[in-house]
Amino acid sequence: MRVLLIVVAALWGAGAGLLVPRAAHRLSVEAERPWRGDCPGGHPITGAFGGWVGRARCTGDEAGDCAAYGPSVPVVATVTALVCAALAAATGPRPEAAVWLSAAPAGVLLSLVDLRVHRLPDVLTLPLAAALAVLLGVAATLPAAGGSWPTALLGGLVLSAAYFVLFLVNPSGMGFGDVKLALALGAALGWYGWSVVVVGGLAGLLYGGCYGLGLVALRRAGRESAIPLGPFMLGGAFTGLLLGAAAAS
Repeated sequence: MRVLLIVVAALWGAGAGLLVPRAAHRLSVEAERPWRGDCPGGHPITGAFGGWVGRARCTGDEAGDCAAYGPSVPVVATVTALVCAALAAATGPRPEAAVWLSAAPAGVLLSLVDLRVHRLPDVLTLPLAAALAVLLGVAATLPAAGGSWPTALLGGLVLSAAYFVLFLVNPSGMGFGDVKLALALGAALGWYGWSVVVVGGLAGLLYGGCYGLGLVALRRAGRESAIPLGPFMLGGAFTGLLLGAAAAS
C-alpha cells in the first residue's frame, strides 16, 4: 500500500509540477503591479481559468522563438514529484497525506515566486492557510488520522505571531508575506504537535541564515541584503513534516 501511495504521489507531483511554471511566471511581478498576462515575447497567455492553468509554452505560428517561458518545466516537475513522494513515504496511508499532497504544489509555486521577485503573494498564502485549516479539520474526523486539529490551528497562530515579532524587530530583513505564510506552515506543523512546530520553524530560520551567510562569504550579498525567506521557511516545514509524520507512524 505504501509503495503504491508513493508512486501515485510522485505521478501527482509531476503532473501538478507541469502547471506550476506558468503560474510562477504570471505571479512573479513586483508589488502593486498586475499579474503578467503575456509571455516574454509579448504574446497573450490564454487558456483555462483565465489563462492560469496550462503549460508555460507559447503556441501558434506567431509564437516564434519564445515557445517556452518561466522556470524550467522538467526541473519544477521533478522537484514537485520528489517532494510529494517524500511526504507520501513519511506519512503513509493516513488521511493527512492527501492534505500534504494537495498543498505541496502550492509550496513549490510560492518558493519559485519568492526566489524570482522576493514576494509571497496574498492570493497564495492566505488561501493556503485557509485550505489547510479546513482540510485538516476534515482529516481529523477520519479513521487513522495521525494528528490534532486544534493544535494545528493554534500552531498556525503561534508561528505567525512569532514571525510577526521578528518582522517588528527587523522589518527590513523580513516581509509581511513571511508572517502570512507562517499561518499555513504553523498549521501543517502543529498537526503533529508543538515539538514539530519548533523544529520546523527553527529549521526554516536556520536554512535561511545559512543561505544568507553563504552569500556574504561569497561576496554576492552584504550583511544588510534582503533574501527570499519563503523557500527556506517551506524547506523547514518540509523537514518538520517528514519528522512528525515518521514519528506518528
